[in-house]
Amino acid sequence: MKRDIRSFQYRDAHFHIHTEWWDDVVTRIVEDRLNLEAFILQNPGFTTALSPLADLDLQGAPESVKRMHRASLSTGLGPMAAVAGTMAQLAAETSRKKGSLETIIENGGDLFLDCESEVILGLYTGTNDRFGPLALRIPADMMPLAVCSSSGRMGHSLSLGDADVVTVFSSDASLADAAATLGGNLVLSEESIESAMEHLMGIEGIAGCLVIRDDKLGAMGNLPEIIRSRDPELKGKVSRDDMSNF
Repeated sequence: MKRDIRSFQYRDAHFHIHTEWWDDVVTRIVEDRLNLEAFILQNPGFTTALSPLADLDLQGAPESVKRMHRASLSTGLGPMAAVAGTMAQLAAETSRKKGSLETIIENGGDLFLDCESEVILGLYTGTNDRFGPLALRIPADMMPLAVCSSSGRMGHSLSLGDADVVTVFSSDASLADAAATLGGNLVLSEESIESAMEHLMGIEGIAGCLVIRDDKLGAMGNLPEIIRSRDPELKGKVSRDDMSNF
């Protein structure tokens, strides 16, 4: 099934969006970004924290902050590790509330999918051609679903590890985004793949995870079918953004 995917950029975030309610979704993205920026002005440490802010005052905080904080507590990372996934799911929820039966929101490589038919999702593995190009066949009964990825070898986001890609699946995009970063931090060698996956699967709310590093591919939990991508333009469709200017 071919879907109409449109691009949208606001500030330093790049989105790819499939929805019947474009204007409402774009408005929600902008509103959420502005609300988050206003909160950060009052709480500048929110952007630089690399661990949970246990004493963070959430009274009157925007929904994005509350979700990012919960993901931070679950993973032990700073709240900004969850920002892209959070923004994607909030936008997708607006689409669903308006009545859309087909919603895909991608924000810098982190996605939230809510469709009534299967989705074939390309998985970019960078320069590692052994396992690429790969794709995920996601059936309708697995959605709504967040698919979030992190890498120590490509992209702008901070990673303390050395994985080609770590992909996490969850119904909670804030959690999946932060957990993908955590998994990326934990994969330092091929020998650490299994322990990293076990750690991720010990976090409540994580449905499954996929790790690729050099010659090893690890998978654990409830995952969609992994297939070969037939899209010759996969590399050119890789999303890129820069949240470092937040």
